[in-house]
Amino acid sequence: MDDFFSSDEDAYYSDRDSLDGIENDDDVEARTKYNSYSSQVITRESLLAAQRQDLQTIMDMLTIKEHHARTLLIHHRWNVENLLAVLVEKGKDCLFAEAGVTILEKNDFPSSQSASLVTCIICIEDVPSHEATSMDCGHCFCNTCWTEHFIVKINEGQSRRIRCMAHMCNAICDESIIRNLVSAKHPDLAERFERYLLESYIEDNNKVKWCPSVPHCGNAIRVEGRDACEVTEVECACGFQFCFGCSSEAHSPCSCLMWELWAKKCRDESETVNWITVNTKPCPKCHKPVEKNGGCNLVSCICGQAFCWLCGGATGREHTWSSIAGHSCGRYKEDREKLAERAKRDLYRYMHYHNRYKAHTDSFKLETKLKETIQAKIAIAEAKDSGMKDFSWLINGLNRLFRCRRVLSYSYPFAFYMFGDELFGDEMNMETKELKQHLFEDQQQLLESNVEKLSKFVEEPFDEFTTDRIMEIRMHVINLSLVTDNLCKKMYDCIENDLLGGIQGATHCIAPYNSKGVMRAAELFDARDSRKPSISGSYLIGESEKDASSSSSQSSGSSHCMDGIECSTRKRARKETLGDSLFDLNIPAEVVDKS
Repeated sequence: MDDFFSSDEDAYYSDRDSLDGIENDDDVEARTKYNSYSSQVITRESLLAAQRQDLQTIMDMLTIKEHHARTLLIHHRWNVENLLAVLVEKGKDCLFAEAGVTILEKNDFPSSQSASLVTCIICIEDVPSHEATSMDCGHCFCNTCWTEHFIVKINEGQSRRIRCMAHMCNAICDESIIRNLVSAKHPDLAERFERYLLESYIEDNNKVKWCPSVPHCGNAIRVEGRDACEVTEVECACGFQFCFGCSSEAHSPCSCLMWELWAKKCRDESETVNWITVNTKPCPKCHKPVEKNGGCNLVSCICGQAFCWLCGGATGREHTWSSIAGHSCGRYKEDREKLAERAKRDLYRYMHYHNRYKAHTDSFKLETKLKETIQAKIAIAEAKDSGMKDFSWLINGLNRLFRCRRVLSYSYPFAFYMFGDELFGDEMNMETKELKQHLFEDQQQLLESNVEKLSKFVEEPFDEFTTDRIMEIRMHVINLSLVTDNLCKKMYDCIENDLLGGIQGATHCIAPYNSKGVMRAAELFDARDSRKPSISGSYLIGESEKDASSSSSQSSGSSHCMDGIECSTRKRARKETLGDSLFDLNIPAEVVDKS
């Protein structure tokens, strides 16, 4: 018996290894496309380290000060590659001039600064030289005028690029001078200025976006190696998965435009309007919708107006079973009948796709409750005196079930727009559309049936079964995990090549499918710190980042808080159970107000 179970465990590990092998090698092209980019989580503590990397690169390359490097990077939206391309193509002088960076030698500054009094041409007053300040461009004004200028610009939201007061001067003011002058009069405004400079790395950077989780976790995600036309889905350290292209919840295989339209359609009252169009008629007097509740075609509104249900025209109240006194509407009005018929057809079509989308979403929510139940069953089964000690196959099957259920859920909004007239009415003729729809629906139904089978076996009360029965369930779960994974790959291949491949333009790109689920972003830490980052909660924070954050907070007089977020080092810890991370649909998702 011992030899039997030992050999069986070896066979199981072989099955698990083969499962991973199929996930990694069966579709090498898709995996390479998915792994062509990397993502990192930028926390409040590591935001300084993230900025420092790009700033140090430009400072070392051009031999300039930090505030000049920041001005260049903000002008080029923190795109180092684009900045270097301009440097090579146009030269250093043109690069500096376009960004507003002016660097003068010491002997180029006006000699008036050495005098005891300086005339400020803004307020036309003579002030002592120590009460006047010169910028890198050489223009000198009194500190009072500079301070008022900075206060106005900060309040106007121009903190990241405050220009010199001199006429026709495009030079960007030194941030250290702004900080010192403003903090002396308005410390809270100086703190806001510091926060804007810090957050410019996220707000002005095309490669970085805030995590749209609700409530906001305070993290941002940076994606490297992603083309502008590629759609990427990432997972934050807080566990929220979202589309990097549109900052909404992860919605593959829907494109960003499809999901935006679908979310709006589900959110607003467009389908309620369709129902009213189909089932009611407007009163000719007060124009309120009236629903017919009897067989007689003479209906009465609550306002007292009687009208004909057939044509909607106002009538008197005298009528018989066959006609209304003084009224005849036997003429056929084609446009009105076509409008009502189309509204009814569109409503039924929407209900078909929405009901199935919601059914799989609800199934997903119910199946997520299995996590604790299965964990308890595993504990009971492991406590038994049997040869089955490893239940990783069940954990893998549960994760596969979540991923496939998510794909199924979003495949219905995709089909709604792919085979409707709203987006692709002019791209395909009726015959081509029917062929593609049948091809897609065949794969969709095949995936759906196998997902339901996988769900059935995962929910089995295996803790009450014999070892032989558990072994049988294990083989079913492993096989169905492989089958559903391959079916998902084939569905994505069909979508990318057969359906969207012939569509003009790149408006409807989708995030590629990955067998291991949405890529979780790695924690960013300061590469210059030789120490290993410490583990805090469910994510990593480098010790140097903590030191940098605290020292920066002390230098500016307060900590760098995000807008509307308390300055707390605690983040929402991501709940992890059953070993591998579990995937959420994140429904509903709302866009965080960044103001």
